[in-house]
Amino acid sequence: MQKLNKIDIYLDGLSINEIKKYKSNLVRGYTYNPTLMSKINTKNYLATCKKLSKLTFPKSLSLEVIADEKDEMIRQAIVLSKISKNIFVKIPITFTNGKFTTDVIRHLVKMKINLNITAIFNIQQVKRILPVLNKSHSILSVFAGRINDMGEDAFLEVCKINKFLRKKKSNCKLLWASTRQIYDIVLARRSGCKIITMSKSIFMKKNNFKKNWKSFSLETVKTFYFDAIKSKFRL
Repeated sequence: MQKLNKIDIYLDGLSINEIKKYKSNLVRGYTYNPTLMSKINTKNYLATCKKLSKLTFPKSLSLEVIADEKDEMIRQAIVLSKISKNIFVKIPITFTNGKFTTDVIRHLVKMKINLNITAIFNIQQVKRILPVLNKSHSILSVFAGRINDMGEDAFLEVCKINKFLRKKKSNCKLLWASTRQIYDIVLARRSGCKIITMSKSIFMKKNNFKKNWKSFSLETVKTFYFDAIKSKFRL
């Protein structure tokens, strides 16, 4: 379990009941976006954000704006930030037209609102927004899983971003997002990330780190065999 203690684990998109169920000292925070909110059958966005804040406090909670225009995005960010001190407001790296949300970020940094800049895919995006983040302690969410989905090496890209942040002496924290496997914890830590987000299904695989190859291989063999017996297969 030593690997798990060297990076902050944030759980993605848990429902209110799941937050109560999946209690663990390993969990340091929670993250949500509009897609995850819809999956937990959210009817009232703001009301759900407030409920989530009460349940997760004082652990970090990232909640995303649902606007696509500068002034409205800023207004929503202010509303979300006022819910509780444990909230980081998620701001997409760009608007839906592809233009950077730099002006929004600049405005919110001046207001000292905790930010989580989301949907980052490469170092060029980070270079574009870092000047306006100044010395803020913002979170930079790099969608490593989706980078890998494109056939690219997310580990190498995150390493480049981490090296750039160190060079600029930035206070921003790197977050490994869109996790696809429990081993991503190892990759995230090695690449310089301080945080990793994951679904509850991936988080539940954490106990596999306690296993060795011999016992895990035998467990796999037994699983296949007993599933065959249970299914009453014949040859």
